[in-house]
Amino acid sequence: IPMSAREIAAAWQLLTGFYDKCEADQEGKEADNDFMKLGFSSVLYGHPQLIPIARDPGGGHIVLDHRPEIDRGRVHEAEAVEGVMRVSHEMWTSLPALMEAIATSLEAGQPLNGNMPVVDEEQRLYWDHKPLRNDRTLHRS
Repeated sequence: IPMSAREIAAAWQLLTGFYDKCEADQEGKEADNDFMKLGFSSVLYGHPQLIPIARDPGGGHIVLDHRPEIDRGRVHEAEAVEGVMRVSHEMWTSLPALMEAIATSLEAGQPLNGNMPVVDEEQRLYWDHKPLRNDRTLHRS
């Protein structure tokens, strides 16, 4: 769910309260290398240069990376348990790429990353998770 400027400021203030600069300084470049290699980092959760731009109904956020490193401009998922997650799909490479993927999904009525755009009876848009294929296994005897 996209956030207003007021919501972004409030979420940023809340999230940065969880950032442990001492731990981040201690881990240094190793934390960044692990993030690039493993795809997630609890050390980066709440980093002041990761700006929340949308929220997930489950409590997570979509954050825009403004750190001066290689991921500047990239979009990540952030949530309290896993920390910051670097999603590899090309639509996460930038905010314009993500917005284009969302617009294409809406226009074509096609799933976006396994989620279908659905409008409820109150004309609100939400994303309904739909399995992409039926995973039933047939057993022959």
